[in-house]
Amino acid sequence: KMGNAESNAYRNHLSRFLPEEQSDIDGVFDTLSGSSGSPGPKNGKATKKTVTLAALQARQSEPLPDQMTVRLYNGMKSIDLTGKSSGLSEQIAKEQFVIFMSNLLKGNADEKVSIIMRMISKTEGPVKGKQIQEFTEDLIMSVVHVLSYRKELRGWNLENTRDSASGIKALASQLLSELKLADGTKPMGPQLMETNFDQSVIEDWVYRVPQISVFLSVVIRQGLHVLHSLPDQTKDILNLVPGCKGMKGRGLVSLFDIPSIIYINSHLPAELQHKWQLLFSSRLHGESFSQLCGHIVNKGPCVVILKDLDGYIFGGFASHSWEVKPQFQGDNRCFLFSVFPSLAVYTYTGYNDHYMYLNHGQQTMPNGLGMGGQHGYFGLWIDSDYGKGHSKAKPRCTTYNSPQLSAKEDFTLDAMEVWAVGDLPESAGIKGKKSILDVDPEAQALLEMTGKSRQSEGLREPIEEDDDDD
Repeated sequence: KMGNAESNAYRNHLSRFLPEEQSDIDGVFDTLSGSSGSPGPKNGKATKKTVTLAALQARQSEPLPDQMTVRLYNGMKSIDLTGKSSGLSEQIAKEQFVIFMSNLLKGNADEKVSIIMRMISKTEGPVKGKQIQEFTEDLIMSVVHVLSYRKELRGWNLENTRDSASGIKALASQLLSELKLADGTKPMGPQLMETNFDQSVIEDWVYRVPQISVFLSVVIRQGLHVLHSLPDQTKDILNLVPGCKGMKGRGLVSLFDIPSIIYINSHLPAELQHKWQLLFSSRLHGESFSQLCGHIVNKGPCVVILKDLDGYIFGGFASHSWEVKPQFQGDNRCFLFSVFPSLAVYTYTGYNDHYMYLNHGQQTMPNGLGMGGQHGYFGLWIDSDYGKGHSKAKPRCTTYNSPQLSAKEDFTLDAMEVWAVGDLPESAGIKGKKSILDVDPEAQALLEMTGKSRQSEGLREPIEEDDDDD
């Protein structure tokens, strides 16, 4: 019989879930235990239903990578039901399953941490930096995998974005750089891999780095398919991946990968996180500064991303519509970022207000697009003589405290994209109702060459209204 203390604790955990959530959890547990429920001994008493690792693996083989399924199982198994022998059973009881869900989906850092410790390492005691890194990479890889599997990438997919492998490593390193020892120091690089971190340090990290909890929530909800369709008190999963507009049917591969989209989007103002729309791509619209200006002016807040010839990928967030004028514009919500070889966001320092600058066709002032720093010495600069740029920071950009973002201080541009974030301003919508064929004479000419212009005459979709790739 269950001890009283245990049943109280169990009831408290259960009470965190709404009735419909409880029945959803029951259903998932029943499905998982169905394959392992043995009909008990001869005297006819049925044994209590339990879930085995094999049952979890059989059910999860497609939605989740196997190493994540094993980590989830170790987390469930680590929940010690008081009054049971300390030799933890290989089978997961219903109480363990519910407490696991309750702590990871509804709990605070303190409630989550002992489970996370067991997901990082099966053995008790401190964990090494290397083990935390492996766990974090598995976690991010599982998020990308399960969102793709469940078709929850909202118009992005693994074909129209850069390969996620380097992005998974970059995002894991970025999250790990937030690990702080008890004395406040942050071990870095090789030293980090060999450092031991105890439970209190991991708890502090989970508390300060919200992505860990959000990613675990996605893996559990979408991986085990539990509570995935029910409205939840937390909005953080809602805009984890912004809806993507403007890529469909264009055969483009973005400079972004899924992990960097998730990370950069999380740094945007909350009201801009629900949608990204492609305004300009050098691969689509040609390598021309006037084309760039034509596509991005007065379109609301934007994310600019570029790749130099050395393969470095970096950019900036412009909090206001770009305007062509010889003055600095924008506000302190602007930031610069790096995507490759490392993933990082650099926010304003308060030193000056040189947030963003766009000028074209002027004799007296520099012509180009810039963010941070000062004339001739920008944190990010694209010259109006399209194809040349610089990222100067000796040692850091004054406006954003960013290092040099490009491989060389003066770089040659390989590709560039600009994404409007949030909803387009009303003024942009009127012009935007033109078809892509009207705006892009090359597309029109191409269609005529292939003899397709007639069919599309009556089917012109407004540019920004292309459907999500559901």
